[in-house]
Amino acid sequence: MRRYPGSLVSDGAFLLLFIACFITIVFMAADPNRYIQNIIFLNVAFLIAVVTYFTTVTTGLILNILFVFGYGTFTLYQTVVQGGSISTQSYFWLVMTPIFTLLTWMFTSASRQLQLENEQLKKANASLATMDERTNLKNSLSFQNDAKIFMALSVRYNIPLTLLVIGVKYWDEIRRMISEEHLMEAVHEISKVSQTSIRTNDALYLFNKDTPTWGMLLFTDRPGADFVIERLRKRVDELNQGEYAEKYRVELVLKIGAIEYNRETIPTPLDFIVQAKKQLQYDV
Repeated sequence: MRRYPGSLVSDGAFLLLFIACFITIVFMAADPNRYIQNIIFLNVAFLIAVVTYFTTVTTGLILNILFVFGYGTFTLYQTVVQGGSISTQSYFWLVMTPIFTLLTWMFTSASRQLQLENEQLKKANASLATMDERTNLKNSLSFQNDAKIFMALSVRYNIPLTLLVIGVKYWDEIRRMISEEHLMEAVHEISKVSQTSIRTNDALYLFNKDTPTWGMLLFTDRPGADFVIERLRKRVDELNQGEYAEKYRVELVLKIGAIEYNRETIPTPLDFIVQAKKQLQYDV
């Protein structure tokens, strides 16, 4: 499995933080007489590390400088005034406290980098994906790619091409009546009905899943598309009278707009969608 630099730094910093904690525990256990003093310094080291985690490394460095200055003053006071000697205890916390801060900053920085990379990958995946993950239907990006080919075939071989745009009447009211789970099931049901209403050489697309809007590319003229429209309405009526009505207690009514491809008035796939949606508005 490929490991990214951010992941390696994050894992390494996390492992080193465990090692630093282990070394600190061993050091504190070796001198029970200074247990309280060591606990105080450990809390200070962890506090600085936590502040660094939620702020920036600059804040952590400033706090470490203040700690080193304060601890150095305390050590100097013990040595000069009380006549004590400088021991390993004095050097240990001067070294370990910045180490805790550094490792925390490395772990935080790497984690944020991984989060940023994850968001970028999600955006890239969303922009490049040609299938809707819930319904397994082709999306708008796939439609644009396919429509260019279909439009070229229509012109070259003089085959009529019609786009149907399908929506659900009163969808905003319906979504207030049933749960989100049932809404998604309703989208799946209509998608299945739409798929069974077209031929194998025609194509079905899900343009919008929030306000469900489907598109159908049909190799037929406008009168021929009317037969598909009637078939769709009949299938949905059967759905409303069957298990669907008992399950969701709402009635689905389709609104359908259709436009036949014309090379002069529809130069691009987006124009195809826009003009079909204009026809959708007349189906009230």
